[in-house]
Amino acid sequence: MSVTLAIVLALVALVLGATISYFVANKLSKNRDGKAQAKANQIIEDAENQAAALKKEAMLEAKEEAYKLKTETDNELKERRAEVARMENRAIQKEESLDRKEEALDKKQQTLDNLKQDWENKFKALEEKETQVLSKMADAQKELERVSGLSKEEAKKELVTSITDEANKEAGAIIRNIENKAREEGEKKAREIITLAIQKCATDQTSEVTVSTVDLPNDEMKGRIIGREGRNIRAIEAATGVDLIVDDTPESITLSCFDPIRREVARLTLEKLITDGRIHPARIEDIVEKVKKDIEKTIKDAGENATFEAGIYNLHPELIKLLGRLKYRTSYGQNCLKHSLETSYIAGMLAGELGVDVSLAKRGGLLHDIGKALDFEMEGTHVDLGVEVAKKYKESPEVVHCIEAHHGAVEFKSIEAMLVQIADAISSSRPGARRESLETYVKRLQKLEEIANSFKGVASSFAIQAGREVRIAVKPEEVSDTGIIVLAKDIARKIESELEYPGQIKVNIIRETRASDIAS
Repeated sequence: MSVTLAIVLALVALVLGATISYFVANKLSKNRDGKAQAKANQIIEDAENQAAALKKEAMLEAKEEAYKLKTETDNELKERRAEVARMENRAIQKEESLDRKEEALDKKQQTLDNLKQDWENKFKALEEKETQVLSKMADAQKELERVSGLSKEEAKKELVTSITDEANKEAGAIIRNIENKAREEGEKKAREIITLAIQKCATDQTSEVTVSTVDLPNDEMKGRIIGREGRNIRAIEAATGVDLIVDDTPESITLSCFDPIRREVARLTLEKLITDGRIHPARIEDIVEKVKKDIEKTIKDAGENATFEAGIYNLHPELIKLLGRLKYRTSYGQNCLKHSLETSYIAGMLAGELGVDVSLAKRGGLLHDIGKALDFEMEGTHVDLGVEVAKKYKESPEVVHCIEAHHGAVEFKSIEAMLVQIADAISSSRPGARRESLETYVKRLQKLEEIANSFKGVASSFAIQAGREVRIAVKPEEVSDTGIIVLAKDIARKIESELEYPGQIKVNIIRETRASDIAS
């Protein structure tokens, strides 16, 4: 490019020089000025010299550029030839590799064909053997039926029975292993959680019991309480709704009423009358009214204190009053308000250990027996009454479910409801929490033993540990070692369905085989 430019510049210079010479010569010829002619000649000479120098320089640059292009072209050709050679080598190597792979595939195909032929031959041989075996089995089956005297269906039935017995034995062993492992791990964790909850819940072991007997300072006071022609005792009974039983028991009067609050009003009224000494119908009515107001205030205070102690807020005022009424309600000798508080504490602690809703568990535990404040006045179980009153005063569905499910009447829908039931059982079944009459206790033990004795293979049964365990001896020739596991489960299920009891009942089955002989 630079060479061409130089040539062009040289030609332009020559043209310019010629043009200038022409004009200068023309001018000089016209003006006949010698000096100008000389100057023009000088200019022409300088232009020609400059053009010659430019031409020479342009030629040199053109030669250098041509040499450089030739060198670059040669180098590029060498590289292209080398690359072509390398590609040819790779193509040759790939072709050789493909040839080797093709040979290997041919060998593998041949091997596969040989194996296929071998398997076909073996399959044919197996089919022949199968035909022979089936024929021999048919002959053997006929011979077995002839020898045993059993048909095919009878033999099948006997075999199924044998397999079923064996499966039951294995199932019993598996159940025992799983139960042992689960019991070791589950009981340990459950014991830790429940123990922690009970330790934190430091309530009294003994519970208050509603008093139904009023002590008198002397027997003369009986006559004053009865009054002339019984007017005082009639006034007390009419004002309180409680029956006063005056018998030969020295220095005491028995109060009889299904409503514990009325009984408490009558008890306090009698104590105030005895202390005051003035006993007549007008005075009785005044004291009864004052005692009722005091009881109402006590009920309200008890309910508010219970909600404060449990950490439960935003309860409807009527629910607070019903809670306070539980202060005068007992179940198997256990105070219902303290039992509700205890259930709330334990349910909340268990919920905290398990990471679920502590507030819901505590609220459900506190209100789970709220129906017992109404079951003396209204028809229905305390569970139904509790559900009804909780819905009436806008408790959440979750709390209502805790009340509804705490005796297992409905299926559990939340962990908190299960914890309320567990806490209720812990509170009611711990030592010293409840008591029951001797007659009820004996009937429960007898029923427990009757349920155990109703099962086949049971030789004898004994209710021990105050009815919290039933120990059963079975006949070893009728019940196997693995069968006692299934039997224990069946007995436990029947106890759950037919018997009412606080806490849990443990079913222990004992199987003993003895052998004896006489050496003479």
